[in-house]
Amino acid sequence: MHQPLLSSLLNKDLKALARSISLVENEVTGYQQLLEALPASSNTRVIGITGPPGAGKSTLVNALITFLLGQDKRIAIIAVDPSSPFNYGALLGDRIRMGQHFNNQQVFIRSMASRGALGGLSPKIIEVSDLVKAAGFDYLFIETVGVGQSEVEIAGIADTTVVVVVPEAGDEIQTMKAGLMEIADIFVVNKADRDNADEFVKNLRLLAHSRHKEDWEIPVLKTIATREEGLASLVNAITGHQQQVQSNRQHHALLLAEKAYQLLQHRRMKDVNRRALQQQILQQMTTGVFNLYRFVNTY
Repeated sequence: MHQPLLSSLLNKDLKALARSISLVENEVTGYQQLLEALPASSNTRVIGITGPPGAGKSTLVNALITFLLGQDKRIAIIAVDPSSPFNYGALLGDRIRMGQHFNNQQVFIRSMASRGALGGLSPKIIEVSDLVKAAGFDYLFIETVGVGQSEVEIAGIADTTVVVVVPEAGDEIQTMKAGLMEIADIFVVNKADRDNADEFVKNLRLLAHSRHKEDWEIPVLKTIATREEGLASLVNAITGHQQQVQSNRQHHALLLAEKAYQLLQHRRMKDVNRRALQQQILQQMTTGVFNLYRFVNTY
């Protein structure tokens, strides 16, 4: 067990956090024991930031960092990038975009490759999130790759899910019902200085009101991230939602059950390799009697 590393992690050592994440991502011997030794509870607020490409999610997160640093908060950001098809590394490099905060000891930024995971999230996102929470941050923002309606995994990871859209999405508002509308705890209309923003916000509020969640009315907020406008209202909404869910034990259990399901699914599928499947199927096809369902049932 990596006991000295765990002690440094719990003492808010950023280097220990970075090393712990690398151990977990690479599944170095002893990483499971490290995870099992993590504290059961944390005061870190986990916020998922998702929405379609071009909505300004990274700019909004960057503005939130600046705003929260002004309140003397410790902030962590996990930016989930699409994988490079060549080396499965993080392709976009949000750490470069957020470079002004990179050397700030109150801020920890990590890019993670999605590695082709459904929903755009890295298979290791749950474990990495728990490591970050153990390091005593006030906020953890998980910014997803933004692949539209399939971007729903974040609701099973974050305590609060913020969906970022822009006024130009007005023609697509009805299609949100089947995807982002289902997972949003807070809607943010970014770039709210653009034409038709007020009309879009009005329509989105009507739609959000018709689909309100138990004990929570989904707010629709306006921001202009490039000018750092609307951030106080957004942070207040996040705080309000966090207070609501923290008092709801059933919601907390549901969130943990979703995480357990994803961890178990990943573990049990770990030894299933597509290339190996292809080779085995090719071999059986030569016999001329291949049956897909018989193959799956005996695998």
